[in-house]
Amino acid sequence: MLGTAPKLPEFALRAIGLEKTYPAQKGLAPVKALNGVSLDIPRGSIFGLLGPNGAGKSTLINIFAGLVRKTGGTGEIWGVDIDANPRQARAAIGVVPQEINMDPFFTPIESLEYQAGFYGVPKSERRSMEILEAMGLADKAGAYVRALSGGMKRRLLIAKALVHSPPVLVLDEPTAGVDIELRRQLWDYVRDLHQRGATIILTTHYLEEAQELCDKIAIINHGEVVACEDKDTLLKRLDHKTLTIHPTEKLTKIPAKLRGLDASLDPAGVLTIRYRTREHGVASLIQLVQASGISISDLQTAEPDLEDVFLSLTSRQAS
Repeated sequence: MLGTAPKLPEFALRAIGLEKTYPAQKGLAPVKALNGVSLDIPRGSIFGLLGPNGAGKSTLINIFAGLVRKTGGTGEIWGVDIDANPRQARAAIGVVPQEINMDPFFTPIESLEYQAGFYGVPKSERRSMEILEAMGLADKAGAYVRALSGGMKRRLLIAKALVHSPPVLVLDEPTAGVDIELRRQLWDYVRDLHQRGATIILTTHYLEEAQELCDKIAIINHGEVVACEDKDTLLKRLDHKTLTIHPTEKLTKIPAKLRGLDASLDPAGVLTIRYRTREHGVASLIQLVQASGISISDLQTAEPDLEDVFLSLTSRQAS
């Protein structure tokens, strides 16, 4: 009788009340980097982890990577407790660091083979050339790392994190300092890895990146989770839209009938109205504009983006 396949965990990564306090140094007070962080990251998702510098993102990642010892709480990777079975838990995660730190005198193929050996991957099971091919680095397999461009080194970091076939991949600021073209290429690689079954955890300062790639997002500020929701739900937190009116004739002042609204006029005579969707509809606002004697040449509506939500949540917590 054939054995049944092991049941896959519901969550790729779980943080349950994680805490980390760094001890006092040189007369300074202890620093509480994480204050009871709880997160459930679903298997198969592209999960965004956002927050300002010093929010605790790197500390959280490094706890799961085994680089930082937590002060309290529980962590699980692929259903495995990071304290009870640390080796098994670490085998399920690959971490791509923000800093490019590789031996410049290794070749990419040597780097991957060394990394595979570190994880105890038998030579018969290694996929070094396959991974380099997937990362677009097959033609550079024998070149020294020092001769690679910055973008190639970024891709090599991802390749190194994949040598032991982890189901969970953490990308820590993967496109920091790269140009727009390379950023788009790396986005394509992330999507491809996700389609192959990997759960992706992405930390980024580029809100456009999170909005483009992620399906669920957590925002951390001052060591606490201030939001953790589906991306679309998170964007709806700000109940406002913007209506931009381009009049046929240049406006010089805001009509009296519109002064009760959040309306503004730019030097070109373009009228902008910010409104709450539960209070106004676009049709009623257009009727009000036309009733004010304004002939409309063109108009646009815009919804809040992730940057609006991020700034709203983090500034609200700070106050």
